[in-house]
Amino acid sequence: MQRSGAVRLPMHSGKAPAWLFSRMVKLSLQIIEIIVSEFGREEFLKRLADPLWFQALGSVLGFDWHSSGLTTTTTAAIKQALDTIGKDIGIFAAGGKGKYALETPNHISNAVEKLNLSSNLLNLTYISRLVAKIDNTLIQDGYTLYHHSIFFTKDGKWTVIQQGMNTANRYARRYHWISVIRNNKDKELGRLIDNPTDTIIGVLKHPMVLNLTGKQSSNTRQIIIELLQNPKTLIKEYSKIFDKKVFPRREPIIPSLDILPKNFAKIILSTYERVPSNFKDLALQKGIGPKTFRALALMGELIYGVKADWEDPVKFTYAHGGKDGYPYPINLKDYDKSIAIMEQLAFKLKDKKARNQAVRVLNYWQQV
Repeated sequence: MQRSGAVRLPMHSGKAPAWLFSRMVKLSLQIIEIIVSEFGREEFLKRLADPLWFQALGSVLGFDWHSSGLTTTTTAAIKQALDTIGKDIGIFAAGGKGKYALETPNHISNAVEKLNLSSNLLNLTYISRLVAKIDNTLIQDGYTLYHHSIFFTKDGKWTVIQQGMNTANRYARRYHWISVIRNNKDKELGRLIDNPTDTIIGVLKHPMVLNLTGKQSSNTRQIIIELLQNPKTLIKEYSKIFDKKVFPRREPIIPSLDILPKNFAKIILSTYERVPSNFKDLALQKGIGPKTFRALALMGELIYGVKADWEDPVKFTYAHGGKDGYPYPINLKDYDKSIAIMEQLAFKLKDKKARNQAVRVLNYWQQV
């Protein structure tokens, strides 16, 4: 399982008008049905996990090609489409923007209970929390998550799309994840941190981004666990360092990431009572946020000389125009015609499958 990529988008205000969003839902529904009918459920999840394919989908649906709103609006349209056809095709959605992102665990639980799905899918709640923690805390690139959606199949495959905003530069960064393993066992979930990323696509590379994931920070992660097992020495050393102002008062990307010694001591002592055996469980422990991880990483480098990865891991299309009139205004007549054509195509594919099934049954009985 891995993060399959990310893109960077400018923050725009406004929302999709009702006349456009209703059509986005209808066209999304037809596109989903065709992809699933032709290539299967997992293929649709793979495509959602491709940041450029997702961007193209949002553009085909008529949203602003370079707007942060493309993420939230496109996922909302897909989610609403799946509310209609999800049970039939075996794909479901949870989460969303703002308060809906916080409701992701409840959405998953409700889907499992309401649709009588396998209780093993409740493990998706754990996965949802972990990938959010990675992109919001373990990779400190200045983007705070405000959107989180998970799409999953009835047999446990999943894709996560989440987006964070940087209020300083008014840009958003979108992160895509996909499950590429057969069983979400605890050991295998550790790969989310050990080797989470294929590529993160963007146009701006930030300096001094703390990345506690991946192979280059593996020693730092181990040192952090060991440091937490000696809380008194750690707190004492941190206080000395803080007094000497070894930690800069302001980072170039993330302001005020210093943590006061008294707060640091409180967190470390509470963690010492239940020091986890692996970094994955530490990442999910309540009360430990970006400031604490940053302080521990710097302590590990100062005391043991183990350096973390400080390099930013970061490495468009049209069919109907765009909401903002770029590159040209949306033509409603053409848009509705596209929906009609896709509906006919989806129906023909369903009819073709039904005919093929009937032929197979007839051949079987002829041979009996």
